[in-house]
Order: sequence, then C-alpha cells, then structure tokens
Amino acid sequence: MQEKAMVNDTLASINGELVRFGEMIPQTENKELKQSLKQFRNACEQSQEQLYQIAREKSYYIPAAKATDEEIKHVKSLFAEGAM
Repeated sequence: MQEKAMVNDTLASINGELVRFGEMIPQTENKELKQSLKQFRNACEQSQEQLYQIAREKSYYIPAAKATDEEIKHVKSLFAEGAM
C-alpha cells in the first residue's frame, strides 16, 4: 500500500473516531467516563492535527479553496434567519 493511501485512510479513520467521541460524550451521565472520553478525544485530535500537517507537507492532502466573503455572508445569513 502506498504511503499516501495509508495516511489518507488513517486521517479518515481518526475523523470517524472524533465523530463517535462527539456522539458519546454528551450521552453519558458518568462524570469519570465523560472525562476519560474527553481525554481520548483530545489525544485523537492531537494525532489528527499531526497527521494532517504531515499530509499537507507531502501534498497528500490539499484543502478546499477558502470561502469567499460572499459565501461567508450567505452562510451567516442562513443562521441569522434560522434556516439551518
């Protein structure tokens, strides 16, 4: 397997884990479990950021173009109108 594919697969996996932590944390009432999940999520975020930086440096990942001012204004207006 090529390095690029492995990095992208790992990033996708980490992102999936972050979604799952985001779902689990608010659903637990056990404070100790909640704290542990937050610690795991934070470590996962740090790993994701490190791998993301490596992927950027090696041009394995190219982020989407930045939103224009007009696009940003449009999205803000949707939230202001309660459309979302």
